[in-house]
Amino acid sequence: MSNLLPFVVLGIALGSVFALSGLGIVVLYRTTGVLNFAGGATGALGALVAWTLLEALGLNEWVAYLGGILTAAFLTLLYGVTVGRGLAHRDPLTKAMGTIGLLLALLGLMSLVWNPTVVRTMPLPTTAITMRIGPVVVNGTQIVALVLALVVCAATAVFLKRSKLGTAMRAMADDRTSTAILGVPVRSVEATTWFVSGLLAGVSGLLLSNLVNLNAVDLTFLVIPALAVALVAMLRSVWVCFAAGLAIGLIQSLLTPVLALSPYRSMTPFVVAVVAVLWMAWRRPNVERIA
Repeated sequence: MSNLLPFVVLGIALGSVFALSGLGIVVLYRTTGVLNFAGGATGALGALVAWTLLEALGLNEWVAYLGGILTAAFLTLLYGVTVGRGLAHRDPLTKAMGTIGLLLALLGLMSLVWNPTVVRTMPLPTTAITMRIGPVVVNGTQIVALVLALVVCAATAVFLKRSKLGTAMRAMADDRTSTAILGVPVRSVEATTWFVSGLLAGVSGLLLSNLVNLNAVDLTFLVIPALAVALVAMLRSVWVCFAAGLAIGLIQSLLTPVLALSPYRSMTPFVVAVVAVLWMAWRRPNVERIA
């Protein structure tokens, strides 16, 4: 059991990042109806920009980190107020395909600008901070990931229920046209949501690049566990996002030392999502059945 504890710690940290990224997808979908497949790519771009500012240009580390996160946020905002606005009244499949186009464009751009064969590492000051919990050494980045996920999920849940902007966001998810007629500034609310979603993607990319590695392809496909988290949460529940993220991260990490299953650990998000969907379908009452 003691041999598995390091994998438990890593799994919780990874799961926290998955939860953060999945939360960005859920909040954006609840407001705009867009299922964003490009969250991982924007996070990867932000992490690479931060690395360039830090390592290549020698800027202050906090300036570099902030620059990377804001790059992801403003890129997401730019897409939302241009392409996203034009897709507002289109069907969900068209909206999703639009974000897949953005994902492919960003992946191509990153491959051109940053040589994918070069091994890069993202230094964070929190990594040097360590503490021992029993036989396990935990670093600051792992603690930050968990605490940040908890705080952001709690803040988002309160915000959506108690604030005027949160109420407007929930109303838009139900009926965009009626919300606009009631005087809600729909475009401003949408822009804010796109920006927040980009911020979460940027933070997730930065954390994951330190916890795992700084690779454009790997970070881009962070969207897979994030989408699985959002799907388990039925694209609605904030706290289910958090729980699903931790579950996926833990299972994926705990499969690593199991030699027979380790090669298949990347399938964890798909398996968890399929099991969750089947369970929800089984639990849902069959309203069409005639008593």
